[in-house]
Amino acid sequence: MIELMTITKIAHRAIRANKMRSTLTSLGIIIGVAAVIIMLAIGHGAQISIQNDMKTMGSNLMIVRSGTATSSGARGGRGSLPTMKAADGDAVQEKVARIKLAAPVLEQTSQIVYGNANWATSTTGTDNRYFQIKEWNLDYGRNFSESDVKNAAKVAILGKTVVKELFGDVDPLGKTIRIKGMPFTVIGVLEKRGENGMGMDQDDAIFIPITTAQKKVIGITFPDQVSMIMLQAVDGNATYSAQEEVSQVLRQRHNLGPNKENDFVIMNLTQMQEMMESSTQVLTVLLGSIASISLLVGGIGIMNIMLVSVTERTREIGIRMAIGAKAWDIRWQFLMESIVLSLIGGLFGFVIGLLGVQIMGTFTTFSLKIAWAYVIIPFIFSGLVGVLFGFYPAYKASLMNPINALRYE
Repeated sequence: MIELMTITKIAHRAIRANKMRSTLTSLGIIIGVAAVIIMLAIGHGAQISIQNDMKTMGSNLMIVRSGTATSSGARGGRGSLPTMKAADGDAVQEKVARIKLAAPVLEQTSQIVYGNANWATSTTGTDNRYFQIKEWNLDYGRNFSESDVKNAAKVAILGKTVVKELFGDVDPLGKTIRIKGMPFTVIGVLEKRGENGMGMDQDDAIFIPITTAQKKVIGITFPDQVSMIMLQAVDGNATYSAQEEVSQVLRQRHNLGPNKENDFVIMNLTQMQEMMESSTQVLTVLLGSIASISLLVGGIGIMNIMLVSVTERTREIGIRMAIGAKAWDIRWQFLMESIVLSLIGGLFGFVIGLLGVQIMGTFTTFSLKIAWAYVIIPFIFSGLVGVLFGFYPAYKASLMNPINALRYE
C-alpha cells in the first residue's frame, strides 16, 4: 500500500511538471465523458417521455375498432365498416376475466358555443369507465350518473382548454353551452392533462354520455353503434393473453364463421409501448456508442503522449533502475500516470456533462433525464481507458536496459 502511494505521488509530480501537456492530453477524455453523459441523458429522456405519454393514454390498454369495408373491389380504411356496439364492450368486460374495464367511445368534432364565444373541439360520447381507464380525474364537479346515461341527458364534462376558450376566468359549472344548437349543462371540469406523444392537446375535448351522443348529437347508422371500445386489462402481461379471448367473444357476437375474417381490429397499446421503449433503448445505446468514440480517441491521445514521455524520461528510468527499481515499479509508475490523467479528465468531463445537461434542458426543447448509472459508467470507463492505453507505454518503459538508458542523450 505504501509503495502504491509512493508511485501515485511520483505520477502526480510528473503530471504537474508538464501542466499544459497534461491538460491537453486529458482534453479528449473530458470531451468524451461529457459527450457520453449528454447523449445518454437525451436517450433516457426520450424513453421517460414516451413512458409518460403512454401513461396519459391509460395503462394496460387495448382499443377495438371496426374493421374495413370492401365495395366494388375497393377497400376502405380502418373503421369504414361500422360493426362495433357499446354492448360488445359490456360483453367483453363480463366474459373475459383478464379485462377489467370496457368503455364505449363515439367521437366527432363539433362547434361548441357559449354566449358570444365558440370553439371547435372533439366531442366524445362515453361513460365513466373512460375516465377510469385513462386515469383522468375531475378537477371539480361530478361525473356522469347512471341516470344521465340511461336517459341520454344533455350534460357535459369539459377539458381545461375548452374551459379557457369558452369561459376564460368564469366558473363554467352549471353554465349552459350549445352543441350543434342543443343546450347542454356543464357538470364537471377535468384536470389538466397536456399534450400526448403526438402533440395533440388532450384538454381540448368535451365529453357527453354515450347515449346522448348516439341519439342526439353525433347520430348512428344502426342501434348502439360506437366508433371504438377502450379495454383495460388487469395488468400489462394480461393484454397479450386477453387479446385472443376478446377476439373470440367478438367473433361469436358478430356471428363470424370459421372462414370469415374479423370485422374488427384490436390494437394492443402495451405492445406498442414496449416496442417504442425498445426503440428508445436502442437509440440510447447508439448515442452512447457514438459518443464513446471520442473516449477512445482521447485514449489514443494519452497513449501517444505517454510514449513521448517515456522517450523523454529515458535517463530518469535508467537512474531509477540503477538504484534498485524493478521493472514492475517502472511499469506501475507510467501506468499510474496514465490512469490519473484519465481519471482527472473523467472527473472534469463528469462535471461538464452535468452542466451541459442542465444548460440544454434550460435552453432547448430536448427532454433530458439523468440516470446516475449512465453518469457513473462513463467515469469508470475513463479509468479503464487509462489502463488500456497506458499499458503499452508502461510496458515499453519497463523493458529498458538500465545501461542503455543511462547512456541516452
